[in-house]
Amino acid sequence: MLKIGCHLSNSKGFRNMGIEALKIGGNTFQFFTRNPRGSKAKAINEEDVAEFLKLAKENNFVKILGHAPYTLNACSADENTRIFAKEVMEDDLARMEYIPNNFYNFHPGSHVKQGVEVGIKYISDMLNKVLKPDQTTTVLLETMAGKGTEIGRTFEELREILNRVELSDKMGVCMDTCHVHDAGYDIVNDLDGVLEKFDNVIGLNRLCAIHLNDSMNTLESHKDRHAKIGEGFIGLEAITNIINHPKLKNIPFFLETPNELDGYAREIALLKSIYK
Repeated sequence: MLKIGCHLSNSKGFRNMGIEALKIGGNTFQFFTRNPRGSKAKAINEEDVAEFLKLAKENNFVKILGHAPYTLNACSADENTRIFAKEVMEDDLARMEYIPNNFYNFHPGSHVKQGVEVGIKYISDMLNKVLKPDQTTTVLLETMAGKGTEIGRTFEELREILNRVELSDKMGVCMDTCHVHDAGYDIVNDLDGVLEKFDNVIGLNRLCAIHLNDSMNTLESHKDRHAKIGEGFIGLEAITNIINHPKLKNIPFFLETPNELDGYAREIALLKSIYK
């Protein structure tokens, strides 16, 4: 079974996102935990959560993925921004426990000319403050394209963060296909080699989710511009290989392509048709 979903708006609640996912052929979805470019979060509606959990169980949903806002930068040079990041993640993780045993993904952040080492220390320090022994949510570091001073452009940078997190069993990685391609990992011509590298540096047991996107830019461009499936420099053949790779095919895939719901429905149908 292909574990597939897309990014949905959480403006109408969890149950509605579950219904939309089913309508487009999905069995999971990703959502922003709050305004992606702000700080406000909707109040949790426990009745809505209960209805979603029932719907998810009845329809064999796999783990869903909460996404932190883009404004969360745990390694900013500005102390207030780092405090904001900690407070947001702490609140988000408490809210995620209403839908237990799922994933929460965040961009490691940009060190803003402080240096990678300083940035990694800030990120790991924050994680050591917010992670709790009894939480059921797995927090995922996202692989990044390497724009500017982004941390997470290499597997080694993510590994270093994981090494410094005390509750490392609460951590995993979300691989973004556009990002790793733009960062310089050749998933088109050497997927096996890239996965071997990931396994040697981080461990494939840490790979919990994949953002499945094509790329508008060439290998090692460090641009991070997503394209529709089969319409970019990664291409449909490589994406076919990714979703069918024996080391990846049982991981949930989340589309972040430039689409509305009808476009996502077409992409999910296409991916199901090439899934073996």
